[in-house]
Amino acid sequence: MPLIRNTSDNLASGGPNPAAALTSVSPDERWAAARAAADIPTSIPALAQALAQETEPRVREAIFTALARIATLESALAVLPYLRSTDASIRIGALDALRAMPEAAKPLLPQALADADADVRLLACDLVRNMHDADTPRWLCALLETELEANVCAAAVEVLNEIGDARALPTLWRCAARFPDDPFLAFAIKAAADRLRSHLPGSSG
Repeated sequence: MPLIRNTSDNLASGGPNPAAALTSVSPDERWAAARAAADIPTSIPALAQALAQETEPRVREAIFTALARIATLESALAVLPYLRSTDASIRIGALDALRAMPEAAKPLLPQALADADADVRLLACDLVRNMHDADTPRWLCALLETELEANVCAAAVEVLNEIGDARALPTLWRCAARFPDDPFLAFAIKAAADRLRSHLPGSSG
C-alpha cells in the first residue's frame, strides 16, 4: 500500500505551505490542506486563490469552511464575491460561510445590500437575519426606500418582521405605495406592520 502524505499534519506543523498544498493535483491533498488551513489565519490569501480555481465540490466546501472558521474581515471579503456566482451550489456555500461568521461579515452587509446585483441584495437580506445588531433594521429600511425589485423588498420585509420595531412602519408604508399591484408584497407588508404595531406602547396586541 503506498504511503500517503498527511497534508493536514504537515501544514499544522509548519511543513509544506498552504499555497503549495492547496494547488496539489490530488483532490484529497487539496481537501486536507483546506481543512488544515482553517487553523492558520495567514493562509487566507492562499485559500482565496484556491477558491477561485477549485472545481471539486468537497474541496470548495472545505475552503469555505476554513475561511468561516478563521472568521476575520479578510476571510469574509474572500467569500463575499461568490454570492454573485451563477452556480447555485457556490452561492449556497458562500452564504453558509458568511452565516457562520456573522461578526466578520457584518461590516460588509451595507455594501451587499446596495449591490448592483439584485440576487446579492436578496441574499444579503437573509444574512441580516443572523445579525444581532441595532443597526440592521436601519440597513433594511434604507434598502426598502429605494429598492426596485419586489422580491428583494419581500425578503427585506420578511426579515424586518422578525427583527424590526415600529420605527420601520413609515418605510413599510412607502414601500407598499411603490408596489400597489403586487398582492404578495402587500400581504407581507401588512403582516409585518401588524406585528410591529402590536409592540407600540399602549397597544393591545
